[in-house]
Amino acid sequence: MFRQFTRASPGVHATKRAFKQSIQLQKNSIHATSILEYKKTIGQISPNMLKDANVLVRVDFNVPLSKTDGSTITDDTRIREALPTINHLIDAGAKVILASHCGRPKGQVNDKMRMTPMAERLGELIQKPVTTTDDCIGVNVGAAVSKLKSGDVLMLENVRFHKEEEKNNADFAKELAESTGATVYVNDAFGTAHRAHASTEGAAKHIPNRVAGFLMEKELKFLKSAVDAPKRPFAAIVGGAKVSTKIPVIESLIEKCDKIFVGGGMIFTFYRALGYSVGSSMVEEEFIPMAESLMEKAKAKGVKFFLPTDVVLADEFKAEAETKTTLVNEIPDGWMGLDIGPDSVATFKKELLECKTVVWNGPMGVFEFEKFSNGTFSVAHTLAEVTQAGGITIIGGGDSVAAVSQAKLNDKMSHISTGGGASLEMLEGKELPGVAVLDSA
Repeated sequence: MFRQFTRASPGVHATKRAFKQSIQLQKNSIHATSILEYKKTIGQISPNMLKDANVLVRVDFNVPLSKTDGSTITDDTRIREALPTINHLIDAGAKVILASHCGRPKGQVNDKMRMTPMAERLGELIQKPVTTTDDCIGVNVGAAVSKLKSGDVLMLENVRFHKEEEKNNADFAKELAESTGATVYVNDAFGTAHRAHASTEGAAKHIPNRVAGFLMEKELKFLKSAVDAPKRPFAAIVGGAKVSTKIPVIESLIEKCDKIFVGGGMIFTFYRALGYSVGSSMVEEEFIPMAESLMEKAKAKGVKFFLPTDVVLADEFKAEAETKTTLVNEIPDGWMGLDIGPDSVATFKKELLECKTVVWNGPMGVFEFEKFSNGTFSVAHTLAEVTQAGGITIIGGGDSVAAVSQAKLNDKMSHISTGGGASLEMLEGKELPGVAVLDSA
């Protein structure tokens, strides 16, 4: 079972696709403040305004590339996610100008991080050529834009080849907007919306019409529902290695959730706060008092705060390590916890199946190693059951998304977020710069 801390117990290319998705969003049964009442969306712009208009779309084409040749895309999910917005604009007769980053070139041109592979893959998906530029600002960009015809698509070069991008330099942001001659700005890059960069926030201020794309709309709808008005019982599963990176979101979720489940390496900092010996498991010593405080806050709010009561141990951090399972208060010296145990998995499942809304961010263990993957994959399968039973399941980016994908359960979840950091900040109740700059509905 889980140790529960409460007072009672300390323990394809057509407008049809975009239209269909938009309608589905409107029919969604989540009880929430509709995004249509929050920020203006691309579906609310008159087709006449889009026809022959220069439309700058911030997409997130930061896709993984093969380490061998550096130009083969190994996962085109993010490109596919942007298709409803891009196809909608093409069919409306807009001149579509795409901006994105790739990797961390640190303000320098890096041939391994150019946008050419992404443009080529997008061209295959939309069955028409996508032209590219060798920069994202300047005379050459203006010349390329001037050659665009109704329904054409242009991919700008990696915006992070300029150090001014991440600094949201005002002059750079203005030049980015002016080089494209855009009259409409669409942000469809939720994964970068929490960063106030030139392409996500600054340039939009120089463009008269600023709206959310279909992907952004979907992300905001699901995540705002979890923050503002979830179906209850509402549970959050928070995992990962370090409690320090999840403190703000746990604090915020304590104010909103009925149940919180904690897993991953961070559990050992909580165990230390409870006075347990944790062997050689990871502990953030300076955050032990904070871990104790979080448990006390949950207790005071009447929120059920679950920690696993058993863990799968390893004698070293290796896939082939020797393993054994023990109770959390019986971890021997020299052993480290790398997954939650079977009893914890069973109770986790029982408690989650009672919930109507579940948000998950962070794995339960080192699921990259098969011996320590049961906890994480069990959570994924449990959430698939929650969805099948009519509940809302939201996977908040990062490793949780990777786990769901490996388990081939993507279509069994209500929503899989494309942005880990952005989803966390939404769950914390923060307003994202890339969203705040958009026009109000």
